[in-house]
Amino acid sequence: MTSPLIPERPLLISPSLAATIGLEEACMLGILAELANFLPLTPSNGRQWLDVDGSWAERMMPFWTDYDIQRISRNLHEKGVIQLVSAPFVESRRLTLSLDSNPVCTNLMPSAPQITPGANLIPPNWQPDQELMRQIAQYNIAQEFVWQQLPEFVTYWRERGETSHSWGAKFLKDVLHKWRNHETVNARQQREDNERQVRERDAEFLKRDQEIAMHSQWRPSRDALEVLVKHAGISLAFVEDSIPEFVVYWQERGEVGRTWNSKFIQHVKRQWLRYSSALEHDTEPKRIPENWQPGRDVYDVLKLANIDLQFAQQQVAEFVLFWRDSNQVYASWNTKFLQHVKYHWAKQHALTTVNSQQVNHAGQQNAHQSSRTRDSSLAEQLNDRSWAS
Repeated sequence: MTSPLIPERPLLISPSLAATIGLEEACMLGILAELANFLPLTPSNGRQWLDVDGSWAERMMPFWTDYDIQRISRNLHEKGVIQLVSAPFVESRRLTLSLDSNPVCTNLMPSAPQITPGANLIPPNWQPDQELMRQIAQYNIAQEFVWQQLPEFVTYWRERGETSHSWGAKFLKDVLHKWRNHETVNARQQREDNERQVRERDAEFLKRDQEIAMHSQWRPSRDALEVLVKHAGISLAFVEDSIPEFVVYWQERGEVGRTWNSKFIQHVKRQWLRYSSALEHDTEPKRIPENWQPGRDVYDVLKLANIDLQFAQQQVAEFVLFWRDSNQVYASWNTKFLQHVKYHWAKQHALTTVNSQQVNHAGQQNAHQSSRTRDSSLAEQLNDRSWAS
């Protein structure tokens, strides 16, 4: 039998309908309406059901892919224009649907919700389609989170008994709102966890430190170095350069304590803050002037480091002479002078400490003592450090 539905037959689309439900949706609805006049309908549950297999879909809608047919038919279902009960078209190659706007119902309870034209109640087994999941994925929302929200969403709207033209749009809005709340809570929890870890680490410092006097071999704990370098963002070389001056200061005071790590952290943080905010940061390198003098900020940093200012002033002439002879250029001579003074201050006090120590019972000094007394050239002593670059 020759079908009156031939490919050359034009498609009739209502402009107002296309403006309401979308151009693609209006086009598919017109095709389905023609098929409903030609293919047999099956009555069930007060509706007339149309069954369109893959061959009819390809014949009547050759300009769409299987994914397009699945997407557009799903849109019609979510907008309440049709009732679609078949599995996704890409898998089943079949569209089983009803074009009835409202089911034939009897014995309707007075309190039952009234269904507006084009809208429908959410089915108990409603799920987002692939197109909706792709839209949600564009917001970088985890799929596991999306599926976790589905049961509550369906239950909520079934209990309310309200209808909607597009449950997909409602679900997208609901998921976005909950995801933003979820990220806010996670960020707050992360901050609280970080603060708790810092408090626990500080408490651990207090617990580990014992009542001991400062000695020449003292070094900050690994945890203290981690706080300064990883959490405070201070250069490791800067931290290392601060150890000798810290040891010298507290050795001379002769005090005992159990919070040396905590004291050291505060000592380095104060210096680094002053160093970062006060020292010059010129962008153009230049040769050191013949009458160069360090800025006041340099002496402020040295004062924080408990370094004698008269000692620092005595280093200026040697420092200028060396760099004038080398004829090199740098952006910040204040920074290099600060490193130079720290180096010589630590070296002088290290030598003093070693020379004053007693030889051990075997008549030999410790290996680390001899290594700290090794002499070096002035060029090596003035060599730049990573934190001073």
